[in-house]
Amino acid sequence: MPGRWRRSKRSMAQVDVHAHIPSLLPLTTSRKGISNAISCWYCDYKITSFNELIFQFGRRHARALRTWFSIGIGFSLAALAVVATVLFRETKIIMHIFVNSNVIRGLPISCSSLFGLPSLISSCSFFPAGAGYIIISTLISVAFHEFGHAAAAASEGVKLEYVAVFIALLFPGALVAFNHDALQDSSCFSALRIYCAGIWHNTALSAASGLILFFLPLILFPLYIHGQSPMVLDVPYTSPLSSYLSHGHVILSLDGMHVHSVDDWINLSAEISELTFQNETHSRLGENNLMANGRRGYCFPNFMLKESNKVQFTHDQATCFGDFTSFTSIPCVSSTGLIDGYTEDNNSNRKEGIYCLNVNDVMKLNKCSSWDKAVINDNTSSCMCSRDETCLSPVQMPGLVWVEITYLNPYSSDCFYSREYPLPSSNCSGTFIFVGDVVSMARSIQLTMYRPRFDFHFATYLPDVLEKILSCLFHTSLALALLNSLPVYCLDGESILEILIFQLTSLSPRNKEKVLRSFLIAGTLISIFLLLRIFFHLLIS
Repeated sequence: MPGRWRRSKRSMAQVDVHAHIPSLLPLTTSRKGISNAISCWYCDYKITSFNELIFQFGRRHARALRTWFSIGIGFSLAALAVVATVLFRETKIIMHIFVNSNVIRGLPISCSSLFGLPSLISSCSFFPAGAGYIIISTLISVAFHEFGHAAAAASEGVKLEYVAVFIALLFPGALVAFNHDALQDSSCFSALRIYCAGIWHNTALSAASGLILFFLPLILFPLYIHGQSPMVLDVPYTSPLSSYLSHGHVILSLDGMHVHSVDDWINLSAEISELTFQNETHSRLGENNLMANGRRGYCFPNFMLKESNKVQFTHDQATCFGDFTSFTSIPCVSSTGLIDGYTEDNNSNRKEGIYCLNVNDVMKLNKCSSWDKAVINDNTSSCMCSRDETCLSPVQMPGLVWVEITYLNPYSSDCFYSREYPLPSSNCSGTFIFVGDVVSMARSIQLTMYRPRFDFHFATYLPDVLEKILSCLFHTSLALALLNSLPVYCLDGESILEILIFQLTSLSPRNKEKVLRSFLIAGTLISIFLLLRIFFHLLIS
């Protein structure tokens, strides 16, 4: 038969700690069920209106709730063991800081993922809207956490004193205050159910958010197309693509390579930029700074070359004016070597092979060089130009990347009857050339993998909002569960650890108190140090 849970005077005060805080200002009650207390370092907002409603709910479904929260005890104890292990590893790092100064510079994976903060910030970093998503997800997580405590207490017959939202120093929080006498008369297992309920609810909320996020494409399938090509949600006026793309456009390809997802768009841009940087380093023609872009070429008719504008050279850089861009002839390269009579002696004629041509005419021409490969790491190329044409490539300028972007306007009249499966060659598609920083360009627009099956302008934002809220809710609720599992003062981990020490050890009450105090002091100090390390790492990274 489980024994009754008898809390010490210190722990009894912790249950309703804020009920005994002397306020510098008198307690004021604005209306029935609501009161607030204010002091120089603490203020709260107490709500008692829901006490009877929650208690009736808990008593009505007591058996089901006890089973539910009994499962949560195992998960909460597992979370406590995980965070205790991480804190132990952090203790070893602290002990070696003065021996090895490099330890503090790195952040172990276990530390960075312990509280979920890096993942939360990265998934919700789309400010200023990201701040709103974080606030909403935090409010939902905290409400779910405190409701877990309240429902668990009600199922055990423990009445609530009040629910409070508070700010202590500069830190916001929430709490539920229980009836002391009823809590003292409850069994050890019942007390564990009450104290583990908040952690368990946050874990369940995080898991539910993750599952809904995973099945979101299936849930929204009747209304949205998912996974074909990313659609443009927003193009800020500061974006270099603001003159080419707008809301609702679908990005089909980047330099001839199909873009299947938002990750493809980012990764392909980074790979193209990296390849261009390698070409700048290893593929320069002669001693000057003129370099052909090794990945792309265009078949220019020879009569266009004769009519091309004259090129001016400034510090060995080809200069063209207006809409004209400098192009240079490139050799036809096979896997065995150079062909078409190209040798190193041709380098002396490199300046004579530079032409100023209109960029608008480029898109109408056939392509040569390695366009047919469609593989970034394939450096072989071939010539596909006729005898009356010359394969020219844009001169690679330092720090600039030349890319072709093909897009689709699925909501134009030309695409209306083929909206679900539009073809790139249809009249509703277009291609433009971008020259500049490709990585910054790719990150300057907001994309989504969902495309509405029906032409509703505002419906395009719904999946993106749901994705971001669910993602933030997943990370926020998980972070709150792990934070409350820490064996530190004023969190659920303190009460859980106290029950374990007082019920599962054969020490004297005084020694139990000393052991508990030692664990809490050490856990609090190490947790503060760990949080400071994580925030410092996020600031400098």
